[in-house]
Amino acid sequence: MLTRVLEPETLDHLAPDDPAAQRARRDLRRVNAFMGARRILERALTRALPVERAGLRILEIGCGDGRLLLEVARHRGKRWPGANVDLLDRQAIVDDETIAAYAAAGWRARTIVADVLDWARADGERWDVVVANLFLHHFEGDALGRVLAGAARRADALVACEPRRSRFALAASHLIFFLGANAVTRHDGVLSVRAGFVGDDLARAWPAPHDAWRVDEYEDGAFTHCFCAVRRGAWA
Repeated sequence: MLTRVLEPETLDHLAPDDPAAQRARRDLRRVNAFMGARRILERALTRALPVERAGLRILEIGCGDGRLLLEVARHRGKRWPGANVDLLDRQAIVDDETIAAYAAAGWRARTIVADVLDWARADGERWDVVVANLFLHHFEGDALGRVLAGAARRADALVACEPRRSRFALAASHLIFFLGANAVTRHDGVLSVRAGFVGDDLARAWPAPHDAWRVDEYEDGAFTHCFCAVRRGAWA
């Protein structure tokens, strides 16, 4: 097993309007498509949430441009009709076209510009489910624990799809130039795998009592590590 190593990723420190950042976000959409990220996230949400529940309140933390969850809304939105989506990121990246596309898919979306650690410390607004895609691997130790604790306190479920930390995934991360990825994406892709998760990494970090939650941690596809935590009795 590879030792988990967390290093700063370049995209996190680029301005939203930096051409390299804009190109990297387009790269990430191609990488997500290659990995089957939309279908993996759909399966994880289906695992965590009841079928045909209307008006779900969904929060995506570290949402980036918000396009992945939009693809879920377009393909499986009728499974959770009338969902209300909050897209949280510390940079204002989600554009008006994306918000309008959520509405066309039958979901209502709004943006929240905030640091996730500030969100995790706050109280008040609650959601049915918190979604994280390729985001939790940016944290370790106390910071990871605070993000997970915030989700446990402010939602009834957490669904996370993260890089799998494996030698196969690491080798593959060195080949994403074949997808036309720029230097930022090629650099960050390798770091993402090294900072990824395996086994029960996230279950061991989950701060809430496990007898009050159903916790599942599993692999999906060749490169993705998934974690679902659902409060027992939440959908009764």
